[in-house]
Amino acid sequence: MTSENLETKSDVRTFSSFHDFWPFYLGEHSTLQCRIQHFLGTAIAVTFVSVALMTGNGSWLVLAVICGYACAWWGHFVFEKNRPATFRFPIYSFMGDWKMFWMMMVGTLDDEIRRLGIRPRR
Repeated sequence: MTSENLETKSDVRTFSSFHDFWPFYLGEHSTLQCRIQHFLGTAIAVTFVSVALMTGNGSWLVLAVICGYACAWWGHFVFEKNRPATFRFPIYSFMGDWKMFWMMMVGTLDDEIRRLGIRPRR
């Protein structure tokens, strides 16, 4: 995989709101495998944050960030073959991660993907 594969025309995009960013975000997560990696990363992060709060041990917070992003980035590099949007749009991407996680939890993400016309990358 070359750096060319990880660059997209979207690198020059700007977004005026999360609402405008959301379709782009889902397009950057077009494969089920990538979305599963994000879901796992977020679930692990939530678990580790909970452990940190219960034990008072801040080391779990560090692990939450590392494990959460490692799972998500693995999904991008291995399955999507793109550069995570976090590198370019950290706040909107963080918000997108939580929205996607929630929609997966309640079973509405597939409908949203269809509504926005998101197609898996080839």
